[in-house]
Amino acid sequence: MLVNCVAYQRGQKVADIPISEIRAHLADPGCFVWVALKDPESAEVERLQKEFDLHELAVEDASRGHQRPKIEEYGASIFVVLHMIEAHDNDMRTGEVAIFVGPQYVISVRRETSQGFAEVRRRCEDEPDLLRHGPAYVLYALMDTVVDRYFPLIDTLTREIEEIETRIFASNTTRAQVEALYTFKQRLMVVDHAIGPLLEVTSKLHGGRVPPLCAGLHDYFRDVYDHLQRLKQSTDNLRDMVGTALSVNLSLITLQENEVTKRLAAYAALVAVPTMVAGVYGMNFRHMPALDSPYGFPLTIIVMALIDVYLVFRFRKAKWL
Repeated sequence: MLVNCVAYQRGQKVADIPISEIRAHLADPGCFVWVALKDPESAEVERLQKEFDLHELAVEDASRGHQRPKIEEYGASIFVVLHMIEAHDNDMRTGEVAIFVGPQYVISVRRETSQGFAEVRRRCEDEPDLLRHGPAYVLYALMDTVVDRYFPLIDTLTREIEEIETRIFASNTTRAQVEALYTFKQRLMVVDHAIGPLLEVTSKLHGGRVPPLCAGLHDYFRDVYDHLQRLKQSTDNLRDMVGTALSVNLSLITLQENEVTKRLAAYAALVAVPTMVAGVYGMNFRHMPALDSPYGFPLTIIVMALIDVYLVFRFRKAKWL
């Protein structure tokens, strides 16, 4: 559906306009139009293609969706795809925003995401001096907003891995912790797949050869690139933390198993001593120590008890019990 269609002239908002009036406003070289769509039908995209003469390959990508973050140049226009990630319970849902940018237009097409760009529009309209740069500044504002929305996701993931580590070192090294780590790793990969390719995309908008449309905004796009580098470093650190947590968790499980094995061995030794003595006296030999003595039985019991007491003392000293 059409969210809004607004005409701007020399950094100032002119009016909300219907699509049918776009061509009339584009007749003024100092005017540009910003169109926002959400989950549009193919017919809507095709209508805008005719109005703005959009490249058919870019329109195809925007219509189909499920594209990786990228930037492509088609003559004097630019086509950008960004991933928008929303956290729902323990799931990361990925949507897309495809942005067509030309000398006199900006078209943003959102798919499978509930987060809009109303605050971006207000931000641009509150900065008329920057909005004079035209569609390129709108592109920067959109990219900057999408990138800034990744930071709360990274903060959430950081808190989550810290909680998992706390549970691991609280001796709760169960199968559930391993499953939680793998689930966390999958969520982290969703964020990383959005950030990684976007680094390459943003690097094309500052330094070196820059599309003519974005000339004069190098510093702004470099700022977006710096934010992405920070995010990429954070995801790399989180990935290292996951690997370390998995190793520690498995090591703690091995240590717990060793402790159980030692305890079982200690209990087996405590049972083995009286079993051995009773087994010896269970043999039907005539000549055995204290066999005919009235104190033989209690003396044997006492000896077995003393041996077990000594073994308990030694095992506890060795921390086997």
